[in-house]
Parts: sequence; C-alpha cells; structure tokens
Amino acid sequence: MAGNTFGTVFRLTTFGESHGAAIGGVVDGCPPGIQIPAAYIQQCLDKRRPGQSDVVSPRQESDIIELLSGIFDGKSTGAPIAFLIRNKDHKPGDYDHLKDAFRPSHADFTWTAKFGFRDHRGGGRSSARETAARVAAGAIAQLLLNRSGISITAWVSSVGPVAIKKVVTVSDLKNIDANSLRCPHPEIAEEMLAYIERLKTEGDTTGGIITCLIQNVPAGLGEPVFDKLQADLAKAMLSINAVKGFEYGSGFAGSAMKGSEHNDLIEQLSVDKTGKSLLKTRNNYAGGILGGISTGEDIYFRLAFKPVATIMRDQETFDKAGNKIVLQGKGRHDVCVVPRAVPIVEAMAALVVADHLLRNKCLEV
Repeated sequence: MAGNTFGTVFRLTTFGESHGAAIGGVVDGCPPGIQIPAAYIQQCLDKRRPGQSDVVSPRQESDIIELLSGIFDGKSTGAPIAFLIRNKDHKPGDYDHLKDAFRPSHADFTWTAKFGFRDHRGGGRSSARETAARVAAGAIAQLLLNRSGISITAWVSSVGPVAIKKVVTVSDLKNIDANSLRCPHPEIAEEMLAYIERLKTEGDTTGGIITCLIQNVPAGLGEPVFDKLQADLAKAMLSINAVKGFEYGSGFAGSAMKGSEHNDLIEQLSVDKTGKSLLKTRNNYAGGILGGISTGEDIYFRLAFKPVATIMRDQETFDKAGNKIVLQGKGRHDVCVVPRAVPIVEAMAALVVADHLLRNKCLEV
C-alpha cells in the first residue's frame, strides 16, 4: 500500500489501524536541537482524543504518546523521531456485523475494490483514528515553527446551519478552547451544541466548517508550478477524513467579483531584516499566497466537513456478495466530527509550513 508518507524534507510516515494494537509514526527530516517536550505533544493529542464530551465518540482512549527515538535530553537529535500511541479501548467485536457489509458513505466498497480484502474493525487503516499520529507529528512541526514565530490557529466556524456571521477578531480566538465546540463565539457555540444534541436524539449526524489562520509566515515560501503552497495545503487538508472542500483567500466568493473589485492594491511596502520586500494589500483576498508563493501576510483558509457517515438508523445497503441488506447503526461514533478535527487541521498545516520552511532554507537551526 502506497501513500503513507507526507512531506518532502520534513516527512511523516504513519502506521496502524483503528482497532489494532497501536498507531504511530516516524518523523524524518526534523533538524537537531529542537526542544521537544512530550507534555506539549500530549496536550495536542488531548484535544483530538475521543470521549471529551457527550456529543463525540465515547471511546475512551488516553492517547498517551511514547517517544521511541530521535530525542535525547529533550531535544531532537536529527535522527528519525519514532512514536507510538497504543490502542486501549478497542472493541473489534462491535464491528462483526460489518464484515461483509458496505456501509453508505464509507470506504468499505472502495477499499475492497482496490485491495480485495479489508479490515472491517472500525474502518481499519481508513479510520480517522489514524489522524492521532498526524496530530503528534504536527505538534513536533509546530515546535519547529515556534523558532520563527509562526502560529497556526483553527476554529469551528459552522456546524450544520449554525454559523458565525460576524468577524472573528484576534481577541475572540482566546475563547476557542473555552467550550467543547471550539467556537470562538460562546453564544454561537451554545446554538451549535443544542443542534448537535438534537441530532443525537434523532440518531442523525451533521458536518460543518473549520477556518484556519496561519500568521507570521515569511514571504517566499512555496514554488510557482506544481508545488504551490496553497496546493500543498489543499492536499494536506483533503487528506483528512470527511473533508469535502477547501478554499483559501476569497475562495468561491471571489468568483462572483469583478477584477476591479478583486484586485488588491498594495498599500504598504516594507523590507524585512533579510532585505526581502514585504507587501501589504488592502484586503488580502489572496489569502497570503500569490502565484503559489507566500506574500508575508496572513494565510487563511476554510474546510468543509461532511456529516459523519455512521448514523444510528437502519439503512439499506449491499454486502460483498451483492445481496441487498438492512444495516443497523451500532458502535461508538461522533455526532459531529468538526470540533475534534480542529487540532488535526492545525497539525496538517504545521507539517506543510515546516516542510516548506526547510525546503526554502528559511529556518535558522
């Protein structure tokens, strides 16, 4: 099976299945001398783990990180950083009824079509359980980015039809972790929670939108053709389970504007300490990226997540023999995955930016 490694210089390879013994990863390309406190990685993992509230999967996983190599005296050595996260609360028997069934909107059919065989225990390798390894690696990437003052912040901007309709300010971002929905506006978070709780009683699920802001990225990251910065961000984000859409800058709304409206006038031009020119535009419709290369302004994008595919209702489907069957909703699942996806989005963004920093040789190590 190909496609388990992400990145060019700063690379992550993940392994493991949802209900196997463990999941984990290997980070290669991390420069030596980076302070890597296990407590910080654990803090990031805690934001993603299941069992955080009544509206997410009740699976109880502590997601304790075990750092196996590449770190000595709390610092990276330059060698591959291997880590392990053991599965404790795995219940493979809960999925016996799925051995031959194809669940609607899951990877069961496509996996079987490609490999002829699949791990039906919670989706196996295709489960979102794999993203815990990404969060751990993303935490290491963020520790690398801290040396350049680059920050990455994501939040829930909508759940189903309930959306933030006002501008999110820098001061609002302090409220993100104050509620289980990770929404910076507390009153909107309450509406989101009420909507999710209602769907839970109905045996249904919902999707939502996550917004991400990357600040203090230097100008000049990215390549002008195939390795555009926004292209790598899009690939990273679309690799996250349940993501159905990616837009950056003006996004789809920009398609309805005239060129005279969308063209951003340069209002300020300065020079950084290295002598590179930095531009400031009136509206940053470009989302901090022009021609595939960062401008030095804030990078921002939005992601659309589909509703969780497993619902607690009977659904008609087919088994692998082609027989029509009725599938009963069982197991432990999120009603809305978006709040737990926030740290995954931040992690994948960190992996992309860290990789481009090292590729561009912008980071002092």
